[in-house]
Amino acid sequence: MTASILAAGKAEAACRKVMHLTQSYAVCSFDPAASDIRIVHRGRDGQPYGGFEPLLRDLRQDGEYLEFAMNGGMYERDLSSVGLLVTDGIERKALDRGHSWGNFYLKPNGVFFLEKGRAGVLETEAYVDAAVKPDFATQSGPMLVIDGQLHPAFLPQSDSLQIRNGAGVDQNGMAVFAMSLQPVRFHDFATLFRDGLGCDNALFLDGSISSLFSPALDRYDNIHPMGPIIAVTRKMLGLQK
Repeated sequence: MTASILAAGKAEAACRKVMHLTQSYAVCSFDPAASDIRIVHRGRDGQPYGGFEPLLRDLRQDGEYLEFAMNGGMYERDLSSVGLLVTDGIERKALDRGHSWGNFYLKPNGVFFLEKGRAGVLETEAYVDAAVKPDFATQSGPMLVIDGQLHPAFLPQSDSLQIRNGAGVDQNGMAVFAMSLQPVRFHDFATLFRDGLGCDNALFLDGSISSLFSPALDRYDNIHPMGPIIAVTRKMLGLQK
């Protein structure tokens, strides 16, 4: 059996469709201690990837293939991150603790990070207090779930419906990524993470530009530009007996 077939089986187990409150979601879960989860932004040419295809090309040159990817946080017009971005242990942009308009600044916002084989989501001020030294990190907002509580601004009957994606960490330490497959309200998306996926902390990544690369789910989104990208990769291996 080839390694690619083995890997595909793992990918299918990691990614699935989930129903929650009559709405459908794509959900992918990965063990950060056993998976190569990273946050990427710029390619070999020094320019932002802006989408999955340029990332795929770079990975092929490194003998790797892409198992999963999702847009990983909000960005400016030049595709730079709005807030904190850490890749390969290097801070590319500083943490933003300021106040302004828009979802990013709907406090509390927070950080998704990877550090020494573990994943975490922390509210921004808690992240500062924890003195995390991440290998990878991206800041976004608002937080969806904070220590088991929904963000206080979310309304159960809100009429603001959007495609949404986010990241959380479940009670087993698995990094969990979800994207709605139809427009949903913040409140329902947050309860997916808390009640459906067992995440005490979860972070909203973005709205209408949400994009997913998941061969296991036959998703190869290529519609919207994007800034940081959360990716799960594997080495390409030859035939195995």
